[in-house]
Amino acid sequence: MRFSLAAGLALATSLFGQEIRTVQIASGIEAPTDIQNAGDGSGRLFFIQQNGIVRIFRNGALVLQPFLDIRGKTSSGGERGLLGLSFPTGFAQKQRFYVNYTDLNGDTVIAQYRMSANPDVADASTEIVLLRIAQPFANHNGGQLRFGPDGYLYIGMGDGGSGGDPRGNGQNRATLLGKMLRIDVEGDPGQVRIPADNPFVNTAGTRPEIWALGLRNPWRFSFDRATGDLWIADVGQNTYEEIDFQPASSPGGENYGWNRMEGMHCFQDGCNPQGLTLPVAEYDHSQGCSVTGGFVYRGSLSPALRGTYIYGDYCSGRIWGVEREGIAWGNRTLLASGFSITTFGEDETGEIYVADAANGAIHRIEGNRAPRFIAAGVVNAASYVPGLVAGSLATVFAAGVLDAEEIAIADRVPLATTLRGVSVRVNGTPAPILAVANSNGQEQVNFQAPFEIAGRPTVSIMVARGTDSSTAIDVPVFDIQPGIFTIDGTQAIVLHAAGGTLVTSQKPLERNEDAVLYAEGLGRVAGRPATGAAAPVSPRAVAVADVRLTLASLGCEISFAGLSPGLVGVYEVRFRVPANAPSGTQNLILTADNVAGPAVSVPVR
Repeated sequence: MRFSLAAGLALATSLFGQEIRTVQIASGIEAPTDIQNAGDGSGRLFFIQQNGIVRIFRNGALVLQPFLDIRGKTSSGGERGLLGLSFPTGFAQKQRFYVNYTDLNGDTVIAQYRMSANPDVADASTEIVLLRIAQPFANHNGGQLRFGPDGYLYIGMGDGGSGGDPRGNGQNRATLLGKMLRIDVEGDPGQVRIPADNPFVNTAGTRPEIWALGLRNPWRFSFDRATGDLWIADVGQNTYEEIDFQPASSPGGENYGWNRMEGMHCFQDGCNPQGLTLPVAEYDHSQGCSVTGGFVYRGSLSPALRGTYIYGDYCSGRIWGVEREGIAWGNRTLLASGFSITTFGEDETGEIYVADAANGAIHRIEGNRAPRFIAAGVVNAASYVPGLVAGSLATVFAAGVLDAEEIAIADRVPLATTLRGVSVRVNGTPAPILAVANSNGQEQVNFQAPFEIAGRPTVSIMVARGTDSSTAIDVPVFDIQPGIFTIDGTQAIVLHAAGGTLVTSQKPLERNEDAVLYAEGLGRVAGRPATGAAAPVSPRAVAVADVRLTLASLGCEISFAGLSPGLVGVYEVRFRVPANAPSGTQNLILTADNVAGPAVSVPVR
């Protein structure tokens, strides 16, 4: 038996001037602590209640019969109860899942359960306890468990409770409290194995299950489904709440600082932050009192939110968004919801939900469809330094330009001003588009800054997708802004002039060899082409600026510097490797009219 939610119950709430709104999808959830999906194609959401019950939401309705009921095993109240649920990849075939709860003694239990013959009901008699962790106090139990992209189970453990971490568990590597754990529960179902590449697996006096340490009470963590990055919301003591970040490339072992530090500030007098990983965002208790972690948005209903990590506060109901702004992190307010936010959730399509414990309601988060970007996201296409140069290629990193992973490149020259329905306007004039991409969670548009903007201090940029247009953003314009194209942000894209092959560590530059590099931002040229048109082959469009190149601080002889023939908005510099260039990886620096670009590297034999 099930009941449907009346259409009138789908309440949209919003605040004028805010970036998101929420739409209520369900109510009657008692003290929600987690929202999960099974990843099995069913579209179901699982609402976890603190009292030990898991309920299913499917096709706009709550299933009346519980999915799981372990009230007889769970101590509930305060910060205790059924706190987490996670499904392994391939759940539809495996038919097992995992929970995190505090038992009748108040200790943390990580357990496996299996399904019954009914796909909407688990078999509560199949429990296998995998870990039992003693809790010295009633609070700071953590509670989240989640499978990472590597297939291992991650478990967020609080410091054991009380206040100020009186037993020093956050920094004590001999205990599992105050840590992020990483274990293998799928290699031999029903057993716990320690992954061989855990950071402390061979460290004496350290529990091998530990993946990271220095956490007070990680209340909700998640992995970015596009990049694999790990985000942790750690509840503070008296003053600061924090968001911690671990890139997917990390081998683990981060120390997030508790109880030496609270957020970015000393908790212990005279603390030393050396060796600690500081948060990417924090807020003080004038804005809330208990952080609740969320997700990086990767859905399709609200394209402008893509790439934003969304999180909130239990006490104030504020919802914020964190994202990269150049080389720094930016944190912006998305909504003052008024909710008592206990958890966020993500469905199979990447849409995000938020739970309001005050009235037991679950809401879907919705944002705008128009693309969104910031001034710092409009950069030199080669160096990624913010700003534009007339005639050069630029990149704008913008959320909401392509829904699916794709790299679309213009197939003709002169370049069109629209590609995959995406366009860029510079001071109201359409700009030529070279490429539009969505790759590894990053969306971007490559366009040519019109020659006509030369001499202006700033221009207004707008990015549109179909009829949905972004807010206009003012971006600075520079006469010169040298930047060399690189492979990975450090190694220059340089070609051997003879044969046109790429310079690599296996095929390095030779002394006295002629070579070619590709660049941006060298400024005005003699005989420039029309905006969007290819640079001429003859006569070449030569840079007017005084262009110089140094390799290992040695000046290089330059035979040509200007727009690359046949390409749009790309410069090339032809040079000779100095006869006395030293061997090894060397710095290459491009300068125009005494303005130097970032140093890049190139191998020399």
